[in-house]
Amino acid sequence: MKATRWLAALAWLAAGAALPAQKPDCGLVPGWRQHGPFRTYDPENLYEYMNGNAEGYLLYRFVRMQGVTCKSGEDTIVFDVSELADPEWAYGMFTANRDPQQPIEPIGMGGQVLPRKATFAKDRYYVEFSAEPDKDHSAVLRAFARAMAERIPGRTEPPEILKWFPSEGLVAGSIRLVPESVLGLRLLRYGYAAEYESGKAFLAAEDSPEAAAGLMKKLRERFGQTAEVQVADEAFEGADRYLGRLCFFRKGRYLGGWANLKEGADAVTMARALAARLP
Repeated sequence: MKATRWLAALAWLAAGAALPAQKPDCGLVPGWRQHGPFRTYDPENLYEYMNGNAEGYLLYRFVRMQGVTCKSGEDTIVFDVSELADPEWAYGMFTANRDPQQPIEPIGMGGQVLPRKATFAKDRYYVEFSAEPDKDHSAVLRAFARAMAERIPGRTEPPEILKWFPSEGLVAGSIRLVPESVLGLRLLRYGYAAEYESGKAFLAAEDSPEAAAGLMKKLRERFGQTAEVQVADEAFEGADRYLGRLCFFRKGRYLGGWANLKEGADAVTMARALAARLP
């Protein structure tokens, strides 16, 4: 019993020692100071801070948020650090909130700096900065983001699955983690989707090949008339009122495929090309 208590105490101390690395700090950039108290939120009270936007955080498996307001003269930066369930969801939160028309910077797993806003994801943390008044704050926002990214330990590589989407015909900045109902299908609980010139591609992972096979069966039943095709472990093509021409396949525990395919697009060839990139 004593040994168990001792190990628990060590774990608690280790967690406490790691906490400052993820805590927002106005002193990361010279000339800035804290204005007001620290903020702390969890799934139960996030709505008090985010109002109608809280649901968007909860969809990405939000755990907690720590925040602070920083000031330098008349300039203000709202500095928030959200912890998500794991790095995949933190990066998903980043892609959901970034401007797809603007470039990504090498900050953590990926970051973006705009005149009045900066965001990045590193390991299981999503960090965001919002600046006032209305002017270009990009230099100081970038300094804050880089300093905070250096402080947070852990993963700096984006999810591997992003590399599995073919680059040919891909709409830049369109790959994102969909937290529920991929392609609008409740059966696809969550996964990744991307826009292409020829249609939409998706990839989703199940817990096991058996679970993925069961889901494929349900998808066939959902679409009704489908035709079996030779792609990976199993596949079918068909048509849907909302998703147009489509081709879905299974490879091990992964499901993937195409929807809303334009006239002339070879669904089976495209599905094979996507499947070939999966492990």
